[in-house]
Amino acid sequence: MLKFMDLNGFAKGFQMYDLLAKKSKGYAYVYPFLELFLATGYLTFYAPFWIYCFTVILMVFSAIGVLIALKQGLDVKCACMGTVLNVPLSTVTLTEDLGMASMAIILILMLL
Repeated sequence: MLKFMDLNGFAKGFQMYDLLAKKSKGYAYVYPFLELFLATGYLTFYAPFWIYCFTVILMVFSAIGVLIALKQGLDVKCACMGTVLNVPLSTVTLTEDLGMASMAIILILMLL
């Protein structure tokens, strides 16, 4: 929800390291809504297989952007908390993205 408090600030920060957001400002604005959609899907257990698959895709793609930014040594603020908190982009961000993707993979396997 912190991302929604300053959507413009989030989008600008997110564009600094996300691969798709760099190319499409619209994606940077839509991303918080995608996360809200996923959260609603998890809470309602609506189409869990597809929610989990979408989570894996979104988080792995995000992790790739973070990994590239870290390898380049970019000193940017992580947009994960919007502009409310000044959190640097770090391996914690990468671990968070990969952790969420891993948990979604485990949930997919539990459905099968």
